[in-house]
Amino acid sequence: MEYKQVGNESLDHMSVHEHWLTRNRALAATGAFAVYAAALAIYTGGADQTWAVWGAVTYGVVTILIWVTRRSRVPLIVPLLVSFAGALAAPLFWLATRVSPTPEVQVISRSAELLLQHGTPYLAPGQLDNWLSYNPYLPLMAAFGLPRALGLTGMLGDPRVWMTLVSVVLIAAAFWFAAPHLACRSCSRNVALSTVFAASSPVIAFPLAIGITDPPVIALLLLTLALAARPGRRAMWAGVALGVASAMKSTAWPAIPIFAAMMATRDGVKAMWRFIGVVIILAGALSAAMAPAALSTPAAFLQNTVLFPLGLTQHKTPAASPLPGHLLAMTGSAGHMAAVALLGLAGLGFAVSLIVRPPSDARGAAFRIALGLAVMFTLAPATRWGYFVYPIGLIGWVALTGRGTAPTSVSGDDGTSADTETPADAEIPVGAGTPVGAGSPVSAGSPVSAGTSVGGAARAPAIASMIGGVSVSSVIAGASAVAANATRWPGKPGLPPKLATAQTKELGADWNPVCHAK
Repeated sequence: MEYKQVGNESLDHMSVHEHWLTRNRALAATGAFAVYAAALAIYTGGADQTWAVWGAVTYGVVTILIWVTRRSRVPLIVPLLVSFAGALAAPLFWLATRVSPTPEVQVISRSAELLLQHGTPYLAPGQLDNWLSYNPYLPLMAAFGLPRALGLTGMLGDPRVWMTLVSVVLIAAAFWFAAPHLACRSCSRNVALSTVFAASSPVIAFPLAIGITDPPVIALLLLTLALAARPGRRAMWAGVALGVASAMKSTAWPAIPIFAAMMATRDGVKAMWRFIGVVIILAGALSAAMAPAALSTPAAFLQNTVLFPLGLTQHKTPAASPLPGHLLAMTGSAGHMAAVALLGLAGLGFAVSLIVRPPSDARGAAFRIALGLAVMFTLAPATRWGYFVYPIGLIGWVALTGRGTAPTSVSGDDGTSADTETPADAEIPVGAGTPVGAGSPVSAGSPVSAGTSVGGAARAPAIASMIGGVSVSSVIAGASAVAANATRWPGKPGLPPKLATAQTKELGADWNPVCHAK
């Protein structure tokens, strides 16, 4: 049986450029999105139901489009752009122009007006006469309401438009920094595909359309993960992204100790303290700049941002989903305090776990943040199902930034063929006609992997040592393929000058000349 890579991409593409989001996975995802939106349309009302109707129709149409075009040359991003337009852009425009602002939009708009008039986005404790009077967000969130407070009207004055623009740009930046190479056609296509898919999913599109403030914070957490993935100067920029998120909403705070533990494990204690310092100083400076008067009235800040989210104020938050923490708090004051105590104990246990077994990389940090936030939302006395977009978004990030599967064509003895998907890190038996001898397993993570060839005759000794144990004829066949490969650029043995120069840049261990060819 012979394995060979097939598809529109060059046979020399390394597995690092195979996107996790295959057409089959996109088909399953959009189908699940359609079911979710349809259920939401049945069991909810108001702005939620309006978005759900748009989403159910859009995701259903996109599912059909992906199915119909599965055997054509239509790129996957085409139906996903339809999803972006129908699940985010269209309902956002509809809700912003035809439906009264949601409570979240009202709070952000009022906080920006208070900031310009009084230097603080929070009302004094004596002015908090109903639950809509509270502003549970941190000072920087008021920035999304400044366009309307400064006089812009219509769509340009709606905070949802600015939250959407900022979120999509940050998500694209996160995927771009997470790409194996920063200047690569395949990587650029993957970044666009991931961005459109993420932004059009219910995790991002639904809250953005109705004005919920979580997507910008999620996007900043994703950017932090992408920047922190590699040690060095870029990891310090991760502190800037997390500092901005921490000045917007307290849901970003649990990520600080997790990233600090990762930095200490991977980069050392000094790097950890530099990271923490950047986060705290930037978050504090932005909060002070956006709410200078709040420094003189800490009671208002405490009432709005701490006591109200915990359900410890006279007027209760409408976040009351039937999760364990809320159900316990509903039993009375003793139950409420028990829920708060359980939340504190869970935080303490989580801190101990970071000391005993800290995450060693960004993917581990993403899983740990997702788990921590899920536990926090479950045990919080005032909570709602919508908060779980954080762990779902983080897990989705891990999937979308992971190595995909390399499509292969399996030719059987009967001459038939079938397309299969081989994991990027699997060992593929390479048959006749490949640089390595027939039947010798070669790991996809090694210099010679499935669907790739070696780019220069000078690498033959390294190949021979790597595949030690194979037959002499196999080595000779490999050397012949290497020599033939040098004719790919006639008159220029080895790499072209531009590619030789690019190889000296910081392109990571997965550098591949094919993805940089003009």
